[in-house]
Amino acid sequence: MAALLLVCTANICRSPMAEAIFKAKLGDVFKTIDSAGVHADPRGGPVDARAAAALARHNYSLDRKWRSHRMEPEQIGKYDLVLAMEAEHVEALRKQAAPEQQARILMLTDFVPEMAGQDIPDPYFGPVAGFDAVIGMIERAAGSLLMAAREGRLKFA
Repeated sequence: MAALLLVCTANICRSPMAEAIFKAKLGDVFKTIDSAGVHADPRGGPVDARAAAALARHNYSLDRKWRSHRMEPEQIGKYDLVLAMEAEHVEALRKQAAPEQQARILMLTDFVPEMAGQDIPDPYFGPVAGFDAVIGMIERAAGSLLMAAREGRLKFA
């Protein structure tokens, strides 16, 4: 069983929503599923209330003790797959990663053929409906990743 890290900007909206969804849908594929932010507050904080409400509307939840945390370079080596919400995150992560770790850093949307390479939009500054739209995108990516795992297309070193 492999370890998965989901990464966004501040680790308060997209990546924690992805963590909750992936734990629900891919908990039997990945032993460890975590999230982090490339610019998260080092003190940590709770998930955005709108993200938590959207998760609840879609029957997902995070552990009550969940706290955001910043992505640290040494963390990359702990994960077999690192999925980022934006191309900017992939670039930032690859700058921190060792050469042998580069291939494990991908966009979350790379597993969805019609969405490959697209950013998952940040709903933080938009309307509440944006959180629900992001959940739909993450669910599509989770479903595609699950299919890839079942078909043996996910290979971990």
